[in-house]
Amino acid sequence: MQTNVSSPSLKNPLVAGSLFLALVSLPVIATAFGLEYYIGFAMRMLIVMLIASSLNFLMGCGGLVALGHASFVGMGAYALVALMEAGVESTWLLWLGAMAVAALAALAVGALSLRTSGVYFIMITLAFAQMLYYLAVSLRVYGGDDGYNLTVSPSLGFGLDIDDDRILYWVVLLTCTVVFAFLYQLVGTRFGQAMIGIRDNEGRMRALGYPSYLLKLQAFVLTAAIAGLGGAMMVTQNGFISPSSMHWSQSAILIVMVVLGGLGHRWGGVAGAAVWVSLEEVLRQLTEFWHWPLGALLIAIILYAPDGLSPLFSRATTGCKTNRFLRWRSA
Repeated sequence: MQTNVSSPSLKNPLVAGSLFLALVSLPVIATAFGLEYYIGFAMRMLIVMLIASSLNFLMGCGGLVALGHASFVGMGAYALVALMEAGVESTWLLWLGAMAVAALAALAVGALSLRTSGVYFIMITLAFAQMLYYLAVSLRVYGGDDGYNLTVSPSLGFGLDIDDDRILYWVVLLTCTVVFAFLYQLVGTRFGQAMIGIRDNEGRMRALGYPSYLLKLQAFVLTAAIAGLGGAMMVTQNGFISPSSMHWSQSAILIVMVVLGGLGHRWGGVAGAAVWVSLEEVLRQLTEFWHWPLGALLIAIILYAPDGLSPLFSRATTGCKTNRFLRWRSA
């Protein structure tokens, strides 16, 4: 596999450092020019990137197309609300609790759904997702279909004001950066490579002694926990949660983001989420039928760039489907 040396690589400390510095500086620059709105917008984009990246690992590295990933986002959000009602105030404990609840839900769902494969796995995850959605609708104590507003804000501690968008943005940025780095490194571990082997030839991996069911279940639970963290971040930012965030259509949008960015590419989830959220923001200002141009873009990507947008920037993919995991290790 050859890499175009002229294309910038995030492996380059200078490039990665410059990008991170630009992201850190964004709230200061936005405040200086009276563009505080874009602090919240950038925060939302980072959170969606986080969620899409977790699904990209599950789909691209594990070959598991789950049409219910958004349900774990909602589980994390509702878990945060429930924990706050129980008296937990620390943002860090709330986020960890949200991850734990989403992971436990994924353990129950995955234990059954991962005994199937292909379209049956897709349909079972969809069924569970809709069950959780209607469960959220029935929770009148949390507003039912109308949603629920947080009456108080959680505490960051260390004298930090969570109601200051700049502070919360930096916390979200740091957390997302850690998770992105974790997912990137995870692919190169024995676990990540085993998942790739299971994706490409599960029968052979079982013959070699790999517990494919347990490995897939671990990946399913891990990515659900990250999605739950994203949901907890969303409700921390917005102070509001509704069952609509758990609807199956939200899971479909996440899949579209991954495909748009490049399924299995290291930055596929990040790129797809960035493009989708940005275009959604712009097109909503232009027309109420903003789904149409986004749909047209997706069709064009599938027809003319089936590997997604990320390879167009990295120029480091081989076009060999069985070697797709190599994209995670190049930029």
